Parts: sequence; structure tokens; C-alpha cells
Amino acid sequence: MTAAKRFQFWRERLLDLIEKRLTTRSMDGYNDFNTFYMQAASGTKGGSSGSPVVDCQGRAVALNAGSKSSSASAFFLPLDRVVRALNLIRDCWDEFGIKSESVYIPRGTLQVTFQHKGFEETRRLGLRNETEQMVRLVSPVGETGMLVVDSVVPEGPAHKHLEPGDVLVHMNGEVVTQFLTMETLLDDSVGKEIDLQIERGGTPLTLKLEVEDLHSITPNHFLEVSGAVIHPLSYQQARNFRFKCGLVYVAEAGYMLSRASVPRHSIIKKFAGEDIESLDDLIAVISKLSRGARVPLEYVKYTDRYRNKSVLVTVDQHGWYAPPQLYTRNDTTGLWNAKLAIPLESPFVVSAHHAGHMEANSNSVSPLMESSPMDLKCQHESENTADGCIKMQTDEEVIVDRCHSGEDSLVEKKRRRVDEEIASEGTISPFGDLDDIKGGALRHPSSVESSDLAQTISSNASLAEQVIEPALVMFEVHVPPICMLDGVHSQHFFGTGVIIHHSDSLGLVAVDRNTVAVSISDIMLSFAAYPIEIPAEVVFLHPVHNFALVAYDPSALGAGASVIRAAKLLPEPALRRGDSVYLVGLSRSLQATSRKSTVTNPCTAVNIGSADCPRYRAINMEVIELDTDFGSSFSGILTDEQGRVQALWASFSTQLKYGSSTSEDHQFVRGIPIYAISKVLEKIISGTPGPFRLVNGIRRPMPFVRLLEVELYPTLLSKARSYGLSDNWVQALAKKDPVRRQVLRVKGCLAGSKAENLLEQGDMILAINKEPITCFLDIENACQKLDQSIDSDGVLNMTIFRQGKEIEVIVGTDVRDGNGSTRMVNWCGSIIQDPHSAVRALGFLPEEGHGVYVARWCHGSPVHRYGLYALQWIVEVNGQPTPDLESFIQVVKGLEDREFVRVKTVHLNGKPRVLTLKQDLHYWPTWELTFEPETDTWHRRTIKALQPTEGTSDGGKTTRG
Repeated sequence: MTAAKRFQFWRERLLDLIEKRLTTRSMDGYNDFNTFYMQAASGTKGGSSGSPVVDCQGRAVALNAGSKSSSASAFFLPLDRVVRALNLIRDCWDEFGIKSESVYIPRGTLQVTFQHKGFEETRRLGLRNETEQMVRLVSPVGETGMLVVDSVVPEGPAHKHLEPGDVLVHMNGEVVTQFLTMETLLDDSVGKEIDLQIERGGTPLTLKLEVEDLHSITPNHFLEVSGAVIHPLSYQQARNFRFKCGLVYVAEAGYMLSRASVPRHSIIKKFAGEDIESLDDLIAVISKLSRGARVPLEYVKYTDRYRNKSVLVTVDQHGWYAPPQLYTRNDTTGLWNAKLAIPLESPFVVSAHHAGHMEANSNSVSPLMESSPMDLKCQHESENTADGCIKMQTDEEVIVDRCHSGEDSLVEKKRRRVDEEIASEGTISPFGDLDDIKGGALRHPSSVESSDLAQTISSNASLAEQVIEPALVMFEVHVPPICMLDGVHSQHFFGTGVIIHHSDSLGLVAVDRNTVAVSISDIMLSFAAYPIEIPAEVVFLHPVHNFALVAYDPSALGAGASVIRAAKLLPEPALRRGDSVYLVGLSRSLQATSRKSTVTNPCTAVNIGSADCPRYRAINMEVIELDTDFGSSFSGILTDEQGRVQALWASFSTQLKYGSSTSEDHQFVRGIPIYAISKVLEKIISGTPGPFRLVNGIRRPMPFVRLLEVELYPTLLSKARSYGLSDNWVQALAKKDPVRRQVLRVKGCLAGSKAENLLEQGDMILAINKEPITCFLDIENACQKLDQSIDSDGVLNMTIFRQGKEIEVIVGTDVRDGNGSTRMVNWCGSIIQDPHSAVRALGFLPEEGHGVYVARWCHGSPVHRYGLYALQWIVEVNGQPTPDLESFIQVVKGLEDREFVRVKTVHLNGKPRVLTLKQDLHYWPTWELTFEPETDTWHRRTIKALQPTEGTSDGGKTTRG
């Protein structure tokens, strides 16, 4: 096609365009109104928005604004108002002789949405014939209709004056049938009165309305607190929701509000018992609150506008988020500048700063540092499947930081729920000892008799259920989105735990690691025996076994401290096939539920594959299987008839893969013998030497765990014989363990472990120190003997079978604590940590000297823009090696704002890559979070920022880049 024909083709198309309102694209976001668009069958695609639309003479006549994906239709924005704004800017430049950095463009509004309706429709609305004839006479040839009121924003200039269905006839004496004419009159009348002539059901009406400045109802500031974005309700959203402008609007729920089930698009009505009419009211209330306070919040949703909902909000008590920041738009620079939203002397800030100076016997919170958009929206999923992780979970009631640009993902809120349908009919008394229960005489402690707490006994409750109920606890766990470390796959967990120690100064609860996955989390405990909910802290995460120990303060229980008691543990004898046990747990209504089951297999080896995004998975452990249970979402404990705990009925997380690219999270439940938990408990109670940690204001030693960091799996002796294992070893192993009749084989060594390069995949472990090895417990016992030996050098003398030969090899063991990951760095919107055990379990680290691991990334950040996604190691920055977090911090401290940085990465699949990205320290400062066990506090410290935010400090010092 020649150039002339192409121009003629486009000219015919443009002549065929019709003026059309752009279809509303979102009912809870931005959409255009009171505007005519050109429509063309041009078939433009996404990414071309803003590009010019030209006529056959090469003149720009419109801007490409959008298109329908279901057809070839495209919509173009006319340039009339764009030209007006451009001329105003030019006039300002000419007047002052220089280019002014900020020019005021008058914009007027009545807060009314009009629709253009044809004359046939306006006649049905009551438009008189003489009015229609007059409009047709004075309007341009081809006019087809008039402007009709569609909606009026409450308490706006036109509220109670204009109504839906009113037909606009005159504005300031001029017939108005086009949006452009109306907009011109409004823009020229800001702050003035304007005359309107309308017809309502055939009755002419004359009105005088004051034109409001559109800029005055467009928010130029917002509050960021614990990841939430809160600002005055804008005209756009007020129009969508039919609320008045300026109300306190939750644009993003963040962590604190989403934890309380406050959804996006909510309007805050009351907070801490005080009415909230403006953002200043909310800031004033927050400034009076201390960290950790629990206060009521009342809000309303536009989908349920006539009913206020009330929730309980827990003010962020840790150092994960910065203090509340007020961001204000600077029209001169075009930047949003942040400052501390509350006074330095307010309880919120004082409690944070005070924590940084507390002595070791304090259990307070840490000082907070500079805020960044990472606090607002955190993201770890790549836009392509190969580089992504699992999406964060939410629903309408709990909105969390999301991954997608421009749309909300409403997926299930809670990954794990206890089945409500299995709740028992009543509750049983948790008081008295076993003899009292057997005899039917339940003795209530005197401190509880005065509490008027009614106690009922379920007629069908088993003896085991009655005995164990005072030790049962329901967990609700929230993980803050800005620090989802170690590949944790969700932000909200439920589960049942059991109290294993309860004294005046310390309470300990055992729970599975699919409920408490990481130490950096907020935990609330609800007790079956007493109606109270208190916070708790993770004190021990077993690096291998699927259990965690959580501490609570018994003094917080009040009168309930004498009601609640620890379960009696029965680590021996071990359960055997055919043994009868009682499976006891809690429903969501905190009612104890139990059933009698039979052990079908007491020593099933767990085999869980690595997830797409590596996260904790149980390895090298045997679990208990039952003939019947309550389903995959019910966790609890296994007891004997007398209520003594024999196993933790724990939830395990796994990922099922469908095809080559699709995977889905699943969970299952199995029993964990209480033996391993009781061993750790004994070390904590006896004060076995280890790293100190502040628990309930008391420094306590926490145990180390000595491990052979090798992933193993069992192979039947019959299979081992086929691999060439000698008859002597087959007989020796069968004699040692006639039940299992298996040998352990090496699946892989954890990268960076002392066993790496010594043991190979497929090796059979026959003996340690000449003692035959048949199960995982044998290896754990051999490791524990090294701790008990004074002159131990921490190595195991192993006999292995490799490629048809018996080999003697000396293998080192590793010592790990139970703190989990205790440090992370946020750089350019990515969460960076040292490689955790699930990553090292993949079997390799970069040859370049290991590296730091990108765990998550944030939408809209520099790493998002330039493609530095999760599941990668950063091994070099500007040619400087970054083998660990400390080295990485030293390198990035020297990088300047807006500087391009060269980053070398290695993906989990081993593929190296070099990319560049540009720092933006104004919106994405570099900061770190570190946990100090001896003070039990998380500290947030700014490493590099464009400028320090007012009120930020680090232990009393201002941190500067």
C-alpha cells in the first residue's frame, strides 16, 4: 500500500469515528467520565497507551488511551484540554521569562457525573418538545442528544440540588450538549457561582451552584503505617462508592489492618473509641497509642454501606515497620516527601526509642527506621513462572500486599483451617488431677471459683480428652509481608499446639512448623481451658524436625495461670503397630475433640520434595500413621488412655506438581514422636550450655542442635542386596532392626555443610563407630554422643557402601541453633538474606563464593523494573564479590542515588546472568532487620538513604548514607 493510500485509509477511519464515553473499567479504581472519546477499529494493543494518533497530514489529533481486548476497538483521547494545559504552561513561562517548576492549571467540578443520552431517551425522561427543538436549533448539525445527570457525590456542590435523570439545558446561559463545552465553563469558573437550567421530569428548574476546585479534593498526601496506605477519599473513589470526599480511606490495608481483617477500600469511622472524620484525626489517635496496644476500629465498606463493622487492631509492636510516615506531594520537584507523622514525644515513638536502650532484662520492642514503599507493597513472584515463587494468600476480608499490577487477587485467606464441623457438643472441666477425674469429683482452684467461669463436662468426652484439654492451645500466626523470609508460603496460619511446660515464669508450647514457619511472626495463643488470648514468641525452630517451641508469659494469664497446665509427656515406650491412641485437638470454636484410633505404621519415613520456591520441609524423620483421623486440616496430639502425650499430630506442607509447570500447595497430617521434643525441652529446662536468649525478661540458654547435614532416605534390604550389599551386612542390619529391615542412603548433602564432598548421592550408611545404622534416630543419637563427649572433635567415623565397595570415611557434623533466619537486607525493593537451609538442601551454592539470596521482591521497585526477581543468588555487585550479607552491605553502602549498578546473579537452576539496575534511594532506601536474641528485639537500621527521615534513629543515633 502506498503512503497516499495509507493516509486516505486512516482519514476514512477517523471520519468514521464516533464520539463515545470510554466504558467504565473498574468500579473501585480510576475510570474516566464526563469525557467523549474517539473510537476506531484500529486494534491497538497494551503498551501503546499515550502514543499519538495522527491524521493524514501528520498532525496529532488524539492520544491512544485504551482498547477492548475482546474486539479490535480502540479509544483515543481528544487533545482539546491537553492543548489548554500546554498553553497555560507556556503563558506562565513567557510571563516570568523562565521555566516555572510548577504551574497551576485551573480545574473546576460540581462533583456530578453526566451521561450523554439521545433525544429519544431524554424525551422519555420528560424533556419538553419546545426545549428539544430549541436545543436542536442552536446545536451543531448532527447533534444527537443531551447531557443527563447520572450520579451526584454526597455533600458536594450539587448535593440535594441535582438528581439522577435531570437533563442539562443551559450553563451560564449557553446551551450545553457536549462534555468539552461543560468542562470549559467549569474550568473558567473555579470558586465562582454558575447558573444551571435543567429539566426534571418536564419541569424547568434554575439553580446556582458554586464550582469547586478539583485540586482541592484530589489527595496530595497519604499516611503510611505498618504497611497500610491511608488518605482522604478522592473524588474518583467518592464517585465510585457514593461517599463524600475527604473521608479516611484505606487504599492498602498493609500488615496491621489486614491482620485485623480490615479490607481495602474501607472507610475508617472510629479508632480507639474516637470518631475519625479526617486523616488528622487518625494521626492524632495513633500518636496516643503505645506499641502492642489492642484497640477497637470501626469501619464501613461501600459494598455494605449501612452496617459498620468493628474489629480489634493490634498496634505494631516490633521493629519490622517504620513509625507512621506522612508523604506529601511536592509539585515543584514532582516527588513525594516523607516525614514522621507523629511527634517524637508521642508514646508510639517513645516506646520504640525506649526499646533500643533497654537493658538485657527487658522484653521490649526495637527502634524503627526509615520507611520505604517496601513497607507498602511487597512482592516475591516473578512475572514468568521460571523466576517466580508462590503467590501470597488473601481474601476480601484480609487484603495483603499483592503481586499483580492494577488488579486485586482475591484468593483464600487462611492456608490452614481447623474443621468446624468436628466440634464436640460441650466442654469438659480442665481442673483437678487424674484421680479426681476418674472419681468424678472435679476440684476447682479457689482462684478460679471467684471468677464465675462456668465449667461444663461433656457427657461423651473421653478420659484422655478431659485430662489433656487444659494443655491445648490454638495458634493464630501472622507473618509481616515485608519480611517473609525462608520461603514462607503464606502470611496467615492456624493450628493446634500443646503446652509442654508451665511455671510461674515460663510457658512453652510445642507446635508444628506448618503453623509457626519462621521466627519473625506475630503469634496469638487462645487457650482451651480459659477464655483469654495472649501474645507469644518463637524461641526454638528445629532445623530438621517439624516442630517449634513457642514461649508465653504465664503472668499474662491472670487467674487462668492456675487453670492451665502442662501436658505429661510419654516419650517411652515408642508406639508400635496396632497400639491404640487418642487423637485430641481443638476446633475453631476452641472445643476439644477426640477420637480413638489405631497406629497402622509407627515409622513411616517422610519424603517431601523441594517446592518451586524453596521453603522449610521436614527431612530425615519418621512419622506415625493412623487408621482414622479428622482430615488433613486437623492438628493436635496423640495420647494414651490416661492423657499422656505420645506424639504431636502435626501438619506438613508439601507441593504437588501437575504437568511440567503447574503446582499447588497441599498439606497432610502425621504424628511426630514426642521423644525429640522432650529432649529439647530437657535441655531448655536444665539450662544446657548454649546461646542465651531473653525469654519473658530472663536470659535463658537455648540448646544447639548437632546435625549430619545430609538428606537421607531408606531403602529395603532386599533392594540393597541387588545393589551389591553383602550378606553379612544384610544380616547385621536385619538383626539390629527386624521391624524396619532397611538401610539409609544419601539423597544429597546440604551445600556448605561439613559432609559436602565427603558423602555422595547413593551412598549407603552402614555403621557409625562400628555400630549398625538402620534409622534416622540412630544417626541423631550418634550426633548427641559427640556433644556428651568432652574430647569430641565433632566427627563421625562412618562405614559406607559406595559403588560395590565398603569405605571408611570420617564425616564432620554441623551445629545449628533454633533461631532461624535473624537478618535480612532490603535493597532496591528486594528482600535479601543468607541462603537458608531449604536453599542449601538443593545441593549447591554458586562457585563464585556462595552469595546472598534474593527471597522476595516488591512490585514497582527498581528490581522489578530491571528484572532482578527472586530465586537467585547475588554473587557480585559492580565486580565486587558478595559472599555474605556483611560483604553485600559494605558494597551497597558505597552506591549513590540514581547510579546504575551492575549485578551478577546465579539462578537456582545454576544459570548465571548479569544485569544492570538504577538505584532510587528516595523511594527505596537500603535498610536491614536484625534479631538480637539476648534482648529479644528486632532492630531496623537504615544503611543508605537519600536523606534521613525526620525522627529516625538507631539506638539514639541518626543513620546517614
